Amino acid sequence: MTTNRNRPGNAGFQPAYSRRQMLSQMGTGLGMLGLYGLLGDEHRLGAAPVEISPLTPRPSQFPGRVKHIIHIYLNGGPSQVDTFDPKPLLAKYDGQPLPSDNKLTTERATGAAMASPFKFQQYGQCGLPVSEIFAKTAQHVDDICFIRSMHANTPNHEQSMRLMNCGDERLSRPSLGSWVTYGLGSENANLPGYIAMCPGLPVADVSNWRSSFLPGVFQGTHLDTRKTKVDELIENIRNGVVTRDDQRRQLDLLQKQNRLHQKTRTDEPELEARIQAFELAYRMQMEATDAFDIGQEPQHVQDAYGSGLHGRQLLLARRLIERGVRVVQLFHGDVQPWDSHNSIATEHKKLADECDGPIAALLTDLKQRGLFDETLIICGGEFGRTPAVELVNGKPGGGRDHNHWGFTVWLAGGGVKGGMAYGATDDFGYRAVENLVHVHDLHATILHLLGFDHTKLTYRHAGRDYRLTDVHGHVVREILA
Repeated sequence: MTTNRNRPGNAGFQPAYSRRQMLSQMGTGLGMLGLYGLLGDEHRLGAAPVEISPLTPRPSQFPGRVKHIIHIYLNGGPSQVDTFDPKPLLAKYDGQPLPSDNKLTTERATGAAMASPFKFQQYGQCGLPVSEIFAKTAQHVDDICFIRSMHANTPNHEQSMRLMNCGDERLSRPSLGSWVTYGLGSENANLPGYIAMCPGLPVADVSNWRSSFLPGVFQGTHLDTRKTKVDELIENIRNGVVTRDDQRRQLDLLQKQNRLHQKTRTDEPELEARIQAFELAYRMQMEATDAFDIGQEPQHVQDAYGSGLHGRQLLLARRLIERGVRVVQLFHGDVQPWDSHNSIATEHKKLADECDGPIAALLTDLKQRGLFDETLIICGGEFGRTPAVELVNGKPGGGRDHNHWGFTVWLAGGGVKGGMAYGATDDFGYRAVENLVHVHDLHATILHLLGFDHTKLTYRHAGRDYRLTDVHGHVVREILA
């Protein structure tokens, strides 16, 4: 026999949900309709059977050309006129004042023109010139698009790094990788969708890969790649205290309590991020130890990448996208190693020696494994450097100051025309003067290659719809294959 104790007509009735909570559950519960087809996969992964991760793969707005991003971030601002944008007039004017119309505002005092200490040579069928310090990367020049007309807003590291990585130079905004995983999810439920590898922390630290107002599950997972062992690279990745079954039961109980708490507190996005982080950490124990063990690679592959830190990072990047990680960003050094205010001839040479061979190995490896056409490779820094020598205590120091007026970023991979240089700086490499590409344009183009209209990939926050490109940005269609 049934009773009427829990019917609304009874004085003792206590509703399970408030009106606000009921509407929220009904509105956001539509995704559960797809749960039936996902349950099999979730059970095989060993996760809680009723949870659907926010990183579950989602279709893009239109068919994208690429599935993954590897962003090689040359931290500190490499010099465009010493790498990928040769300027013969600098040799002619070496030691002489630049023409007055080529003097732009910089952070520090600059003096006369300074010729590049490096030789340039034409490579590939396209015949594009590349500096001798990137001679190995230049072997792939027919697959690379050099954007020589990049420009940013300020010559400061912090602001320009935030602009390049997050689309805003001043405020905390979601990073590019966070926007991408928010839009597409990830192809591997057992690994983070977005990984940022950096030895230590760069200028502007974690703001380079944070999710800001996007849910915390889309934040980049930082790995300190100064550590070489898997157990050190990812702390506490192995659980030697309890069995896996016991750990699953403990986590199920914890998540049940968290979900009960969440029903009464709808204003705690951090709680949802923590719930997802617990689940991801549990699943990572199965796959991360394998993904980060580069010792499994054949010796000839390890030799191609080299034993240096940047070689390890790039080999890890290939292994990660091969396993479905959506975005991998690699910082070449902490703080700002490419910030060559002095002795650019020795500093840039040393830095290029660390990454030139590994970058070439990565491009070769991606092609051999059939991953090149589905991966977008991005390489560059937050700005470039001046063609004039920087003055140190009033005297030439052999280095160059920051220059946001014109610099080079290169792209390779799916959907990008190779063997071309797009845009140009002036005759001395100071300012972008032809087919200018702002950082917002670069971001719009990256999202387009992933299958998104950058004006429509938005997130509602604080009463307005935000996007990576703010209210700016145009797709650079001329570089699209």
